[in-house]
Amino acid sequence: MYYPIAIEPGDDTTAFGVVVPDIPGCFSAGDTFDAAIANAREAIEGHLECLAESGESIPTASSIGNHMKDPEYEGWIWAAVEVDIAPYLGKSHKINVTLPELLIHRIDRLVELHPGYGSRSGFLATAALHELERPI
Repeated sequence: MYYPIAIEPGDDTTAFGVVVPDIPGCFSAGDTFDAAIANAREAIEGHLECLAESGESIPTASSIGNHMKDPEYEGWIWAAVEVDIAPYLGKSHKINVTLPELLIHRIDRLVELHPGYGSRSGFLATAALHELERPI
């Protein structure tokens, strides 16, 4: 999952500040732009680990566009940090799922084109999380 991060520009005397808008209370910094991004990933992973340990749900990432209009981040630089959330969702369980053959082929083709899903199961988990986060 790609979490948008807002980076407050730094300079020779001030670090680059980072806020993760989709994860309340998650922030970081770095002496350079690249360090700020790397530190943001560590901050996100640490935050998600704490949420998982306390039994809280893992926040879903939204698009950068959802946050760019927020005046709080005017003049900030936007980036996205990829984080594998699977370790924070609990132990995996094998299940039997019945799907139409053509749908399975479409899923498999998509996974081949987008290796970020990892596997058919990874795609199905991502799709399920997406649907679970939609307002009912």
